[in-house]
Amino acid sequence: MNYSYEGIGQWSATFAGSQAEEGQVVKLTAGKTVGPCAAGDGFCGVVQSVSRDGEACAVALGGMVQAAYTGTAPALGWSGLSANGAGGVKADSTGRSYLVVDVDSTGGIVTFVL
Repeated sequence: MNYSYEGIGQWSATFAGSQAEEGQVVKLTAGKTVGPCAAGDGFCGVVQSVSRDGEACAVALGGMVQAAYTGTAPALGWSGLSANGAGGVKADSTGRSYLVVDVDSTGGIVTFVL
């Protein structure tokens, strides 16, 4: 049996963000604008899509999302996460707590609730 959490409860907003890439975690960098996170930063969401001209992006701000992770695999259940500086996340005991529902250690992907 296959399980999918893709898009469950997701809600998004559009932001300016010329440096945003699909699938990366982002932070607010100015009013109505998101950008890449440095290692250890908190993040506000995950980029779902980027406009054709690359000047705007839709960012999932809530619901279930997936992101790449580096380092030690995040623990299932309530787990601290922060940005890894490469567009993904990392386990971080001092980071904001998220509900982690799946960890694909082979693919380096974590599924969690924003």
